[in-house]
Amino acid sequence: MIKFALIKERKTPPDRRVIFSPQMLKKVVSQFPEASFKVESSDIRIFSDEEYREAGFEVSEDISDCDVLLGVKEVPIPNLIPDKKYFFFSHTIKKQPYNRDLLREILSRNIELYDHEVITNKNKARLIGFGRYAGLVGAYNGIRSIGIRENSFELPKAETLPDLKSMLAELDKIKLPAYKFVLTGSGKVAHGAKEILEHLNIKQVEPETYLVNEFNEPVFCHIDVLDYSKRKDGAQGSRKEFYRVPENYDSDFMKFAKTSDVFIAGHFYGQGAPVFYSKEDIEHKDFRIKYVADISCDIAGPVASTIRPSTIAEPFYGYDPETGAETDFRDPKAITIMAVDNLPCELPKDASEGFGEMFLKNVIPTFFNNDKDGILGRARMTENGKLTPLYSYLQDYVDGTA
Repeated sequence: MIKFALIKERKTPPDRRVIFSPQMLKKVVSQFPEASFKVESSDIRIFSDEEYREAGFEVSEDISDCDVLLGVKEVPIPNLIPDKKYFFFSHTIKKQPYNRDLLREILSRNIELYDHEVITNKNKARLIGFGRYAGLVGAYNGIRSIGIRENSFELPKAETLPDLKSMLAELDKIKLPAYKFVLTGSGKVAHGAKEILEHLNIKQVEPETYLVNEFNEPVFCHIDVLDYSKRKDGAQGSRKEFYRVPENYDSDFMKFAKTSDVFIAGHFYGQGAPVFYSKEDIEHKDFRIKYVADISCDIAGPVASTIRPSTIAEPFYGYDPETGAETDFRDPKAITIMAVDNLPCELPKDASEGFGEMFLKNVIPTFFNNDKDGILGRARMTENGKLTPLYSYLQDYVDGTA
């Protein structure tokens, strides 16, 4: 018998998501009777303590008797329980300075850390995540900004709506101008954003048609790395090579920046890859983009107009193309930026249910099949007070020399 706990989220601002809904938890124990669950009491979780009790689960302030503790965001250092297995997004795998002390404490307390971000299959493809919901809410927010800036329609904040179905119903009430939308990315984030564009019945057009035509209706173009990047030497590129040696490529995005009104950034940006556009590119007289929904949210990086993250409370800000400074997003000269970095929090119910399905399918079985596919092995960052071999590259980060 393995005893799991759903832990309370304690990070600020509050996050209402959870790994398993009460109904999904019932499904887990019906499929795996050797798994038992306790739920740490929480006053902010999207599902109430009472809903878990009604589903037959113990809710308690004390989860110290559990073996495996399941959370979403980083656990504050004072709340870490020694000698446990923890699952959460630790935000340490890229040596993020603000979480160095968290990783040090995990090691000193002999905690076995499994990071959701590195739960992958043997081909390194991620098996779980909130990407689809980031894409859904990010695209919705980008469209919402158009209505507010142009005073043409009013969409409520996603966080005020009960679920995805309600959010889509709000989109059914609006009419968009004949704008051209360019969407980047090929993963769950981009496909979530694409769901929103398709729900709005926005016509998809291929790059060749999109780049040379104007339309009397809204259209979108979904582009991948070889559409917006080109080999520096002019030779034929390949997607595989771009991901392996991105330094061989230059940006070719400006042709889209000159022909698009709205940019939905749903790509993954890797180290060494070319930027989409620079501050100098924005100053170009033909730069046309007026709205950026930057779901990827890499600050001061590939999208020069994303100068800071925004918040669920204040999701939009303006970028002044002339000065490179922040301005009012309603300013006619501004580029309106949406760069909320915790978008799935706005749809906590759907995001939790979707995440739970993936966790049940891909992670829970590994505890009972001797991890036959190596999923736990690849995600285990720490063991016996040390970094595991896969994550030994973080040692200089832990030591403070990185």
